[in-house]
Amino acid sequence: MKWSIRIATVAGIGIYVHATFVFILIWVAMGSLSRGGDTTDAIRDIIFVLALFGCVVLHELGHALAAKRYGIKTRDITLLPIGGLARLEKMPDKPMQELVVALAGPAVNVVIAALLFVGLQITGLWQPFTAELMIDGPFLQRLYVVNIFLVLFNMLPAFPMDGGRALRAILASRIGQLRATRIAASVGQGMALLFGFLGLFSNPFLIFIALFVWMGATAEYGLAQTEALLADVPVRRAMVTEFHVLGPKQTLGEAVAVTLAGPQADFPIVEAGDVIGVLTQTELLKGLSDEGRDSLISHAMHSEFETASPDEDLESAFKRLQICQCRTLPVLEHGQLVGLLTRDNLTAFLSIQSALMERHHGPGHGPELLKPMI
Repeated sequence: MKWSIRIATVAGIGIYVHATFVFILIWVAMGSLSRGGDTTDAIRDIIFVLALFGCVVLHELGHALAAKRYGIKTRDITLLPIGGLARLEKMPDKPMQELVVALAGPAVNVVIAALLFVGLQITGLWQPFTAELMIDGPFLQRLYVVNIFLVLFNMLPAFPMDGGRALRAILASRIGQLRATRIAASVGQGMALLFGFLGLFSNPFLIFIALFVWMGATAEYGLAQTEALLADVPVRRAMVTEFHVLGPKQTLGEAVAVTLAGPQADFPIVEAGDVIGVLTQTELLKGLSDEGRDSLISHAMHSEFETASPDEDLESAFKRLQICQCRTLPVLEHGQLVGLLTRDNLTAFLSIQSALMERHHGPGHGPELLKPMI
């Protein structure tokens, strides 16, 4: 994520802090001083917030390590003013696996709270709950309360928060992924409206959380619709069959000429009939900037790339496009290049299928109605 600084690496996962995170520290310090506290009080409150976000990191690592159990990598974990964000390559396909991943984060906070409770009881530092506890109470007891709050808050059915994902997973095991996502997204958007309303009269951070939940629920349902449209459709139905290839010994200047002559942006690099690399438009521009038009394509291309098979379903190929964060997959049949699957062509394919769906079923119908047609 842009404007983020890496602060640690845990289990191969980069931990980042977004630049905007500093604002919450400033806000906490100003709040402490406005209540009549001194610099020591402000520093104490900042340390508490840092400890709180340490618990948030552990929460996100719970999700990441649970996902790793199912072979799903986590790109990174980023701390934002409104909380933590673990970017998984994808969510598990099986509902019960998604349920485990969703619950793993809150489970970490339960463990932290339990350890703090035992420690407070053993040391005799436990105090009765009062309104002033969260301001002037024992540090560890305040941290205990916050972890309990994190569990309760994250388990609200506000998809795509943890509780919403757990709800989607439970529903998906009974009514299917798309319908479950639709219901969970609707519940999440309802919760977002509630957060926004409460934020107007209490904590403004609830408004930011409401926006996150609303946009996240909308995006997740859109992704579920896309995957439903692509399921059980072979790649050969959407792949580009008219395309240009380039050789590793051609120059970037020749690649420029081919690029300007047509709409193709990324090129498979073929030598002796085998695809040995892919030259993306980004790599072409960087090569031109660094080495000029006479540089060889082999210097700019990347040789590690994902491929697709013409007979695999578009849904799995689409997920691979997302994971590799690339725009083009060479389509190979028996080792030979037979087509290209591009993001642009997938977008066009989805638009066509949606138009056909409206023609046969009328506007507003879910993509599951299209599946028997394709």
